[in-house]
Amino acid sequence: MLRLMLILVLLVIIVVGLIFIHFEQEFHRDVHLALQQNKAQTGDLLLEKDLEHLPPPVQRYLRFVGVVNQPKVKNIRIVFKGQMRDKGKDWFPFTSEQYNGFEKYTRLFFMKGKMFGLTVPGYHAYQNKNASMRIKLFGLFPIVSVQGNELFKAETVTIFNDMCLLAPATLIDSRIRWETIDDTTARASFTNEGVSIQATLYFNARGQLVNFVSDDRYAVSDMKRYRFSTPITDYKNFNGINVISFGEAVWHYPDGEFVYGKFELQEIVYNVEPF
Repeated sequence: MLRLMLILVLLVIIVVGLIFIHFEQEFHRDVHLALQQNKAQTGDLLLEKDLEHLPPPVQRYLRFVGVVNQPKVKNIRIVFKGQMRDKGKDWFPFTSEQYNGFEKYTRLFFMKGKMFGLTVPGYHAYQNKNASMRIKLFGLFPIVSVQGNELFKAETVTIFNDMCLLAPATLIDSRIRWETIDDTTARASFTNEGVSIQATLYFNARGQLVNFVSDDRYAVSDMKRYRFSTPITDYKNFNGINVISFGEAVWHYPDGEFVYGKFELQEIVYNVEPF
């Protein structure tokens, strides 16, 4: 009897593992297609003249990060570790792997969170005029499954936030409309698939982006729109480009600010070749 029970436990572990792998393979299949659609062009450099239409603080930012005379960015791979939480709940640690495409806007974010000693995978996909968020216990039982127009708009804010913080070379994109507020502040309107969002970017005297604020993002917990910001506290040089190494994600609820995410950049690679 004991041997039979051990065999059954082993089979359950194997089945759960295969389901987890299948969930992650869906992410990798989407990544493969996204990289095919967002290939970099050899020798296509970002030049000083490409900055001319940008507000002065955005121009200084792109010079600070070091993207001038470097290849234009068509896609990116990002690895984070950090902590996340829902309001009223404890922090849980996570690691994430993410690919973004900027020719045909795509954001594919696969997270592995640790909850109650278990690994809980989550997949956020923004592609083909759709956005979805799925979190599954063991990669099998849905905990969160959300999609729809509100999520697409929310994730349009998220991908633009990624562009500003992690892929600043993409800010020359003609699909962004800029407005100069003052010497350290600029406002942007970003449009994808007919959906427009706005954000205000704040810079310091060194040219560093220090905060991103938007009122167009929806919280998944209640699908209501709240002010969203990502204050940045540290920069680091990754392969010759100065980008954020630590930042927070903040909801500005009516009863006060709530930090729901802490992100520490581990790896970043621009213009990944299709695999």
